[in-house]
Amino acid sequence: MGCLATLNHVVNPNIEGKSYPETDPYLVGREKIREFAHAVKASSPLHFDVLSAQAAGYSDVIAPPTFAVVIQERSLVSVLTDKEADIDFSRVVHGDQRFIHVRPIVAGDELTSTLKVASVKSIGGHSMVTFETEVHDSSRQLVCTAISTLVVRGAE
Repeated sequence: MGCLATLNHVVNPNIEGKSYPETDPYLVGREKIREFAHAVKASSPLHFDVLSAQAAGYSDVIAPPTFAVVIQERSLVSVLTDKEADIDFSRVVHGDQRFIHVRPIVAGDELTSTLKVASVKSIGGHSMVTFETEVHDSSRQLVCTAISTLVVRGAE
């Protein structure tokens, strides 16, 4: 080989469009919301104080918008461990994260998620894989859609 290394495609493009099974329910805890809010430096009393949240019309404290990533990660485990996908997590860099909320996540919610591989693109020997994860409550109502893109660096 010359001095230029050849980058190989690392993600199976055939997983585009593939859906993964629904996760087990995750019971959102008040303290988990508070801990997450502290970690992301959220300052709204709605994330910490039950009475403030109730005065705003919620049954309990509400999670910061990015808390949905906690639920999404449960779905990502399915695709990252899928041998067909062939994603080497040691080569993953987080590229993008977006959330489309229907309503806030509230302490006491029991949430499940389903993940679909929205796209797999090969760019410059690397792969960009975009996932859409729908988060539902126990009534099967959509709470949030989390959209993330992972960049999987090509092997040299």
